[in-house]
Amino acid sequence: MKFLQINLIFTVIWGAISASFTPANLALGFAVGAVSLWLIRRELQPVTYPLRPLRLTLLAALFVKELAVSAVKVAILVLRSRMGLKPGIFAYPLTAKSDFEITLLANLITLTPGTLSVDISEDRKTLYVHALDCADPGALRQDIARGFERRIREAFER
Repeated sequence: MKFLQINLIFTVIWGAISASFTPANLALGFAVGAVSLWLIRRELQPVTYPLRPLRLTLLAALFVKELAVSAVKVAILVLRSRMGLKPGIFAYPLTAKSDFEITLLANLITLTPGTLSVDISEDRKTLYVHALDCADPGALRQDIARGFERRIREAFER
């Protein structure tokens, strides 16, 4: 039943994106959704995390704060006549274990102005991050560890 509900949502999205709700187009959208769900069926196994509303709120608040602070820092850097930037890529050792936690961390880093998640090592123990100003990679590592990664672990570790 879950797959049917998800596929019906996909079908409506298909119709909206293609701007056509004809029966033939909706049938095509339903078929594409069904094939897509069949291909990822093993990945859709339920993963349960304890519900921690306060910790989720703290993570969201941290993200909004980091987003604002980083946006201001990047704007100031761009408006300077001499930027003096030292862009670079640094390795960040992960303590997050699950795919969900690592993906969330990588996305939060990428959504924050001035940083971009580049890659993850094959053993899933190191995340490579590009920073607009990588003059002090140690401080950047500490910011991630004390900020996003700590809040993610608090909110989602079982």
